[in-house]
Amino acid sequence: MLVFALPGIATAQDKALTLAVPEALVETGLLKHILPRFSLKTGIRITLAEDAAEATLGTQGMAVFRQGEVIWHLSHGEDADAQTFADWLTSDVGKRTVEGFAPEGVALFSADVAVEEVVTEVVLTGDAVLGEEVSLRQCGRCHVVGEKNRMSAIGSTPSFALMRTFPDWLARFEGFYLLKPHPAFTQIPGVTDPFPENLPSPIAPIEVTLDELQAITAFVSAIAPADLGGMVDAGGAFQTE
Repeated sequence: MLVFALPGIATAQDKALTLAVPEALVETGLLKHILPRFSLKTGIRITLAEDAAEATLGTQGMAVFRQGEVIWHLSHGEDADAQTFADWLTSDVGKRTVEGFAPEGVALFSADVAVEEVVTEVVLTGDAVLGEEVSLRQCGRCHVVGEKNRMSAIGSTPSFALMRTFPDWLARFEGFYLLKPHPAFTQIPGVTDPFPENLPSPIAPIEVTLDELQAITAFVSAIAPADLGGMVDAGGAFQTE
C-alpha cells in the first residue's frame, strides 16, 4: 500500500482519502508527481488502495486528464476529500501539475480531455425526381410538398419546407409510416403488417415502396428549409407515440 504525504501535513482521519488506481497508471510515475503536490496544497493524505476506495481513477466518472488516446476519469461518492481532489485536478494548478510531469523532458499527460466530434456527411442516393413525383401523389393530399400543390393541401398539416427545419427531419421522413397518424393508412410492402381485415384503413390507403421512400428523402434533402425566424415546434402530423 502506498501513502503519499509530506512531513508536517496533518494526517487526521478527516483529511485522508483512499484512491483506487490501475497498475498501468501507477507504473507511469504520474501519481508520485501529482499526489505529494496535492497533499502539500490541501493537507489531505492519499493512500492507494487495490480494492474498495473512496475515489477511483479509471474509465468512469469525470474526465480529468489524457494519456495519448486514453482519457482517464475520476469517480467518487460524497466524500468531501474526494471532491477536493476532483476540484484540484480540474483547476488550473492541477492541470499544470499533470502536464508538468515530463520525464526526460517529454510530457506524457495532457489536461485537454475534449473529445473531437466526428461529423459524418449523409449522402442520399435516391432519385429526387421520382421522390417529388411520389411526394405529390402520396403526400400532397395533406402536406404542401412545394409550389405545385401549394393550394391543394390541408393547411393544418406542416409543409415539407417546414419539416425540413426540424433537426431530425431525415429520421422523421425515413420512418414517417411509424408516426401518427400515418400507421392507420400507410403500407410499406415488406416492412409494415397488412391492415387487419376487421380494421380497414379509415381513408384511402397510401402504399410506398422502400425505393420510393429513399427517393422521397433525396427529394426532401434538396428542399430549402422554411425561414421561420426562430425555433420551430416539431408538432403536426409527425407527432410520436
